Amino acid sequence: MTMSRRSLAGAALALCLAAAACGSGDTATPSPAAASDTDLKAALEAGGTIKVWAWEPTLKQVAAGFQAKYPKVQVELVNAGTGNDQYTALQNAVKAGSGVPDVAQLEYYALPQFALAKGVTDLSAFGAGQLDGTFTPGPWNAVRSAQGVHGLPMDSGPMALFYNKEVFDKHGIAVPATWEEYLAAAKKLHEADPKAYITNDTGDAGFTTSMIWQAGGKPYKVDGTKVGIDFAADPGTQKFAAAWQQLVSGKLVAPISSWSDEWYKGLGDGTIATLVIGAWMPANLESGVKAGAGKWRVAPMPQWEAGGKASAENGGSSLAVPEASANKKLAYAFVKYATVEEGVQTRVDAGAFPATTAQLNAPAFTGKEFPYFGGQKVNEVLAASAAQVAAGWSYLPFQVYANSVFNDTVGKAYVDGSTTLLGGLKSWQDASLKYGQEQGFSVQ
Repeated sequence: MTMSRRSLAGAALALCLAAAACGSGDTATPSPAAASDTDLKAALEAGGTIKVWAWEPTLKQVAAGFQAKYPKVQVELVNAGTGNDQYTALQNAVKAGSGVPDVAQLEYYALPQFALAKGVTDLSAFGAGQLDGTFTPGPWNAVRSAQGVHGLPMDSGPMALFYNKEVFDKHGIAVPATWEEYLAAAKKLHEADPKAYITNDTGDAGFTTSMIWQAGGKPYKVDGTKVGIDFAADPGTQKFAAAWQQLVSGKLVAPISSWSDEWYKGLGDGTIATLVIGAWMPANLESGVKAGAGKWRVAPMPQWEAGGKASAENGGSSLAVPEASANKKLAYAFVKYATVEEGVQTRVDAGAFPATTAQLNAPAFTGKEFPYFGGQKVNEVLAASAAQVAAGWSYLPFQVYANSVFNDTVGKAYVDGSTTLLGGLKSWQDASLKYGQEQGFSVQ
């Protein structure tokens, strides 16, 4: 944990607990003072300048397209840091009352924190509540609560199994359809080649929660400022921990951190044979693992029950309008352009994976052949996964903080074996609940 993360979470939650009507649920309630399309059109014709804080590279092209369509509007695109760095800067700007952007990129796990603190605008006032059906279920549910629509999905990360076909063929390993088969494949591969591993893992909060999600887990219970966490009694958590502990205890996963030089090397030389990861991965393999060209393929995520068809989200971001923005109409117009209108195709053409059902179902998208993946129509698998994301998942309203202490708790199960995954999850639960209580939440 760093001081910046604690300051961010503490400040955001203090704002929330002082605000009225904090809560959560499944249905957005449109504001009675909704801005009409005529209002947005008038704002675009009048023009002005909006500041967008985001790190996603394809937004540069989106901003250019938006300005070409609406020449009286200037978009100032600023990279204020990725992830936690930007969230800290955003909260500091809100607290200072100056320098707040008009649009901010917020990952799905971080959005509840800002929504609960009333730091982002309810976009129902601009008609966002009418976009039901525009996006796939995972991202759409991630941006909504009983208080409204807190952002619009920019992309998504439905999970799939990326595997090195050359390695599998060499050792006679079939593509695993279940996690039981995945464990068997891990043992067979490592016995055949002690330098090769089915995958890598040194402990990652996002991966762990996604795996629990796919297993049907619902360890987080959030009702406004009432928060519950229970990994021990959650069936999905138990399924994941029991299976993954076998890989960790059997030293069947490479002790290599993702995104490191060693990780890229392992993906290229076949010593890391699979990744269970989000749909945004193809572009990363193509650009960062050139030695794997033609060797990799994509298959559905292994299932916990034979014949199952459940997936989960791993990653993805929304675009939100901070409550302190002085230019909300222009800001929403940009957000809608980037996530619903022409900007979506701009991003897809640049390699992004969309959250919109129209793009995901388009023949040009699903029928695209990927030379890197041996000509496979990869998007067919990924689009199917997007439609199969398990329902009912929710993040903590202080997930940013919780993720920051994951390696201090669950991470020990990977690094020194001083605890099991279940023991680490219990420690993570205790640390998260303690923090929530300190911030004024009612916890259990």
